[in-house]
Amino acid sequence: MSGTRGTVTAETAGRLVEEILDRLAGSGDRTVCEAAEELVRVLMEFYGAGLARVLDLVEHDPEAAGALDALLGDELVASLLVLHGLHPEDSRARIARALGGLSQPVENAGFDPATGVLRLRPIGSGGCGCGGGAGLEQAARDTLACFAPEVASVQVEDPVREPVLLQIGSAPPGAPTGGRPPATTR
Repeated sequence: MSGTRGTVTAETAGRLVEEILDRLAGSGDRTVCEAAEELVRVLMEFYGAGLARVLDLVEHDPEAAGALDALLGDELVASLLVLHGLHPEDSRARIARALGGLSQPVENAGFDPATGVLRLRPIGSGGCGCGGGAGLEQAARDTLACFAPEVASVQVEDPVREPVLLQIGSAPPGAPTGGRPPATTR
């Protein structure tokens, strides 16, 4: 994994750990499997304690004013904080943070924690007349996986169509009014 620095995500790391544990389980040696699972637990506790200390130091250092926000806005750091149960923001705030980073603005149309379904509604059309569709849904799923893994699925709704505004104004100076030519003076 040393060759993948900068590209490792919580999802890929978790998948790799699961694959390794499955390979060890496939060996049939129960003692090796238990030792590997214990090793993962100990490392998780160790890194979790380290992350908790970092958060505590940053939160209580007046010179680190923007550091906490920078840490919470970083996908890798945020996913580690969520994984360890250390992220100081609640689900709603983490979802908003994730959605704020999307290239197309969206409105949170509702999140159901029981099912994990997040409904999104594009704001505007992005200039092309389309609502964003599958590309928006995938981008939202990708960023939410880091900031709010409790979101199991994303549903993109059609944008709310604003009624067309008909603007009625006064006629330009000198234009005929009421169907009669303008009065002339001699």
